[in-house]
Amino acid sequence: MNELHDGAPVILEPSSPRAIEWTAERLRDGGVVSFPTDTVYAVAASLSQSDALLRVFELKGRDAAKPLPVLLASPLHLRDVASGVDDRLLDLADRFWPGPLTIVLPARDGMPDTVTGRNADGQRTVAVRVPAHFLAIEVIERAGGSIAATSANRSGEPPACSAAEVVVQLGDRIDILLDGGIAPGGVPSTIVAMTSDGLHVIREGAIARETIEFAWRAILSGTD
Repeated sequence: MNELHDGAPVILEPSSPRAIEWTAERLRDGGVVSFPTDTVYAVAASLSQSDALLRVFELKGRDAAKPLPVLLASPLHLRDVASGVDDRLLDLADRFWPGPLTIVLPARDGMPDTVTGRNADGQRTVAVRVPAHFLAIEVIERAGGSIAATSANRSGEPPACSAAEVVVQLGDRIDILLDGGIAPGGVPSTIVAMTSDGLHVIREGAIARETIEFAWRAILSGTD
């Protein structure tokens, strides 16, 4: 472990003994940590630690009306955070997970308000994805399989794609930084949601709108 200075995060190399375990343990204990994903670096907190979830909003300067997304270690953990999911959305997830697609789904009862929003029908929702990055997956799995995580940057600033960029933007506000090198994607995930009018791309990111729309048409028509 390497501490920058008082109040700075502990910076861990993934190859260091127990680095991933320590990162996950800090999450479980109510800390706020950062690690690379397949898109950009994430800043994360446990879904069971309300104070840590609020810290993420504070350190980013994030609008309290914008719920935090949720990252899963695998689709097997989807039932931990969502329920009553449309089978067509499950088909869409199967095509792009693990990967840079965030899907807004009906939230399971008991999910914290900090990670849930509401759709036009007033139904509580949660934005979910499974990242395609071995470090992220290991941390999330060891932390329980699902965590709240969003881009590691001050709101309105470019997302951090390296540990050094995380330090510049959030370094004195997080507990552990897992330095996994450059985040390979560099572009945030694409976000989609189902409405009464069909599937909508809320934010075009790493996956092009046309790619999502092509896949969705194939799902609706029952073709591969």
